[in-house]
Amino acid sequence: KAAKQHDGDILVFLPGQREIQKTADLLKGSLRDMSIHQLYGTLPPHKQQAAIMPDRSGRRKVVLATNIAETSLTIQGIKVVVDSGFGRTSKFDPNSGLSRLETVRISRDSADQRAGRAGRLSAGHCYRMWSAVTHQRMAEHIVPEIMETDLASLVLDMAQWGIIDPQQMTWLTPPPAGPLAQARDLLHQLEALENGKITPHGQKMLRLPCHPRIAHMLLLAEEHDHLALATDIAALLEERDPLGREAGIDINTRIEVLRTHRRENRDGKKLKRIEKIAEQYRRLFSIEAENDFVDPYETGVLLTHAYPERIACARPGNNAQFQLSNGRYAMAGHRDDLAAEPWLAVCHIDARDGMGKIHMASPLNPRDLAPLVKEREVITWDTEDGGLIASKNLCIGNIVLRSTPLPDPDPAHLVNAIIEAIKKEGERLLDFNEEVEQWQSRVLSLRRWNPDQKWPEVSTTSLLQTSGEWLAPYLNNIRKPEDLKKLDLKDILHHSLSFEQRSQLNELAPEKIEVPSGSNIRLAYRDNAEAPILAVRIQEVFGLAETPKINGGKQGVLMHLLSPGFKPVQITSDLKSFWSDAYFEVRKELKRRYPKHVWPDDPSNEPAIRGVKRKAQ
Repeated sequence: KAAKQHDGDILVFLPGQREIQKTADLLKGSLRDMSIHQLYGTLPPHKQQAAIMPDRSGRRKVVLATNIAETSLTIQGIKVVVDSGFGRTSKFDPNSGLSRLETVRISRDSADQRAGRAGRLSAGHCYRMWSAVTHQRMAEHIVPEIMETDLASLVLDMAQWGIIDPQQMTWLTPPPAGPLAQARDLLHQLEALENGKITPHGQKMLRLPCHPRIAHMLLLAEEHDHLALATDIAALLEERDPLGREAGIDINTRIEVLRTHRRENRDGKKLKRIEKIAEQYRRLFSIEAENDFVDPYETGVLLTHAYPERIACARPGNNAQFQLSNGRYAMAGHRDDLAAEPWLAVCHIDARDGMGKIHMASPLNPRDLAPLVKEREVITWDTEDGGLIASKNLCIGNIVLRSTPLPDPDPAHLVNAIIEAIKKEGERLLDFNEEVEQWQSRVLSLRRWNPDQKWPEVSTTSLLQTSGEWLAPYLNNIRKPEDLKKLDLKDILHHSLSFEQRSQLNELAPEKIEVPSGSNIRLAYRDNAEAPILAVRIQEVFGLAETPKINGGKQGVLMHLLSPGFKPVQITSDLKSFWSDAYFEVRKELKRRYPKHVWPDDPSNEPAIRGVKRKAQ
């Protein structure tokens, strides 16, 4: 339709290479007077150039392109755009632990960008293959790929460049911190990084055109002569499950089906695509395909190389439930053939919170796990179980195979365990009583009033997170929860200040103020309030002309003036104005309620009364 109704060349946006090739085949018979060109990232440069430049014979041109033509390239002569409304983007699939290309609806700004490719030098036309309603539902902006893709390959590339801290680089969109940390952790498990730096093994992994998980598996398979099996596994992992969940969770079933397809040259688009990937890997390593019977335990070992954090041990009582080496839990279908296996190597899991669902795995022979067993001294704090627990564990990741008491743990490790428990469990482990809270409020008030004096951040949240700095020296003899509760936090915190700060704290933000009656009245400091509260009976401040001040005379208090019965009668920050004005109204009520007490006409010049001084009869 576009070719008939408009002049000029036509640019067609399609999701990917597969759709482009299929569309090209369909158009060959219907647009014989036009040259048809394909344009995508892996196309040879001379074919890309032919798509970009005017046709040599002068014919009109149809260019079938991915979103590479959105912004990266300028194609001459385009006057019409036909937009499918879809594109392909790399998204991290937490189930497989890999990134996959997914076909997604483009955003509105991408649609505008595509439409703008039509008639850049003259009037143009754009055919959008979606409705106005759909257009309104489309996202306004596309989410940057770095926010949704797996970052393991990126982190490995940066390590190769000598970059350990991503902040050293300038990003249009910085990578998210959580996935970045997960990528680093995975690469250490895959032996690609050591202390953040790339290893020789990591450099070998970089030479392979695949995810680091797959690269690690292939390299170890090459060392142990299991490479043909590893290439089949790699191809299956990189594509969607060809059999679906009805076929059970055993990946070996898929490998057998793939090998039957290859051996008997059967038809099937999914399997043909998987076999093509496997063939590319075989060509990379110069090996032949294998179609023999698969040893499931060999498959299991190879999967542990790619997914070291997904080794699964059946839980006591089984019930098809497993603990993973990353500490999480997952289950297989109760009727699945692998549900009763003691050990599994899991490669595809529904990574939901709580109990995950295993979708693809292979059985493991426990004897094959021996190289993965590590001895680890573990010291933990369990409030419900009585405090510190020190043990020597044989582990595979977080799976504990055997645990024995640790008789003589390192004292520093004990302290670290307590600190970690405090950070995790919070203030319930420590006695943050009212005195501690008042001390915190005093320091925080000075921090707010005097920002140039560098008073420390002592909010409860901050203190818990920095407890290793101020509390650790007092934890050497702590073993039980009640020991922690006995710690004098106020004294410990006070001595965490410098000598000068301790003196300034008592001088600038005193705990108590002496009033004219001679009483020392405690101030009530508040975290988010400017002035602390001085709650005092009104008779005790007779003779006080103005509001008391602290912080070197720069900060007045908020006075809560009380009746002889300690009931509030007035709140003021300006005592002088109160004596000259509001006091006389207050005095009427006080004389009515407390007729035997003295209520002078000039309280600012009257001697203060500490006890109960009754009016002369």
